[in-house]
Amino acid sequence: MRRTYRWGILAPGNIAHKFASGLQFVPGAELYAIGSRDGIKARTFAEQYQAPVSYDSYEALAKDPEVDIIYIATPHTFHTENALLCLEHGKAVLCEKPLAINSRQVESMISAARKNNSFLMEALWSRFLPNIIKVKELATSGKIGAINHLEADFGFKADYNPKSRLFDPALGGGALLDIGIYPLFFALYLFGKPIEVESEAKLGPTGVDESCKVKLKFSSGAIANLRFTVTEFTPVEARIKGSKGEIMLPNRWYQPANIVTSTTDESEESIIDFVGNGYNYQAVEVQNCLDEGRIESPKWSHTDSLQLMQLMDKIRNQCGIEYPADLIK
Repeated sequence: MRRTYRWGILAPGNIAHKFASGLQFVPGAELYAIGSRDGIKARTFAEQYQAPVSYDSYEALAKDPEVDIIYIATPHTFHTENALLCLEHGKAVLCEKPLAINSRQVESMISAARKNNSFLMEALWSRFLPNIIKVKELATSGKIGAINHLEADFGFKADYNPKSRLFDPALGGGALLDIGIYPLFFALYLFGKPIEVESEAKLGPTGVDESCKVKLKFSSGAIANLRFTVTEFTPVEARIKGSKGEIMLPNRWYQPANIVTSTTDESEESIIDFVGNGYNYQAVEVQNCLDEGRIESPKWSHTDSLQLMQLMDKIRNQCGIEYPADLIK
């Protein structure tokens, strides 16, 4: 009989609601405790999702011996601090993407996970969706021939507020870390580490990237052209092109969706069965890894997260994107 894992949520904000909703579809998962700096907010969230315990501090959540896994849902700049707190108290950690602000912070989190023999994984939920996994299978099956090109975008028009999470450099604002991570992850998932990176960005009044274009070249000869922005709505599609056809993921491609495969002979839509809202699949992976005694996922490892952050560091360096958190040693 499978054991039950007691989950805690650190910071009950918007993304935490999506995760809590998804967790209800995970066998062997119990939402047990909520931690917030605002005790009323923690209690309200706990009542909504029937979690029996709530705390008015992150420390109390991390110290609760009944909590097995903590999902961290704070803004980017707090991920390292929050994850280290949880890891040092022996908790398994699923931390929202991006895992941190820069690769130095990611390295410190990985080091803490290994030192404390505690599980750590970046909550890059798209990696575990059935449609994304199916796309990789189709792309490597030879059905569309040798893969040579990826096009992917992610754009929406955000209301400008210099103090908001999207535009404040103190909160790791900008398109790159918030939404650019999706097409960048997808390129790495399909092709591996790039051998060349070319990027350009439009910086806004606060100094963060409001839009960015990236071209990646890989040792196989494949190229990825990626675009992301918070100043306009874009198609939000992904196309993988091969020598014999293409695979297309439609609007909001990074979410649960069907897939269309086209060749010179036919066009076929793959109907994908999904459970929950999609956020549940990453939670299932965490529990599977804990069942196996792992401190990282073989499907999205510490190295995968570090390479993704190193790529974003390189793009930031090319584009002149800087954050106050970069100066903290």
